[in-house]
Amino acid sequence: MLNNAINSTSPRRAAMVVGIAFLTSVLVVTLVDDFLLPNFVVPGDTSALARDIEANPETFLFAAIGYLTVLVLDSIIAVALYVVLKPASRRRAALMSALRLLYAAVLTIGVLALLFQMVDAYGYAQIKLLGYIFFASHILVLGYSVILSGYIPKALGVWLIVAAFTYAVFVVDIQLPAALSLLTMLMMAGAELALSVWLMVKRKNLPERSFRDTD
Repeated sequence: MLNNAINSTSPRRAAMVVGIAFLTSVLVVTLVDDFLLPNFVVPGDTSALARDIEANPETFLFAAIGYLTVLVLDSIIAVALYVVLKPASRRRAALMSALRLLYAAVLTIGVLALLFQMVDAYGYAQIKLLGYIFFASHILVLGYSVILSGYIPKALGVWLIVAAFTYAVFVVDIQLPAALSLLTMLMMAGAELALSVWLMVKRKNLPERSFRDTD
């Protein structure tokens, strides 16, 4: 049933789903990160996260629920992006989607393990690191797929590829000056935001057909 629903959805409709889900996730992430538990959604000071959780267990519960909501939205985005990009190449679209779903699955396990005290904040940080490796790979394949699609601006694909490599800052724990760290975060978030907005505004540029059997 799910497979039929995916195959029957047009890329234009899926583009709207991507945009709405991404913008909603930004709002939820902002709430969790700015008003609930800093260092929880984004990589940060693990010691500070541990102190926050110990001092504010109720707040952590709400933060975990918010983050799990974001991960559900990430899964929706993964499937919708598959629909958007499969007219160009079903295999590339499937790989791109699978990597984001793996990211969401790994982070969901991490959040639930932390919530039920199966791991501490440091164990969660290691799980989250693995998740970000999957996510960076997803963004890389997404950028490549956009460039080769023929119906989405190549500049967006290039931006996504550059953004994918900025995740190395988190993977190898590079310490950057505050201004450069902020620029890096904006580069990553801006690439997905730009793609989401373009898909919503220019969705009529996408193919009408929902499926074509291509490599």
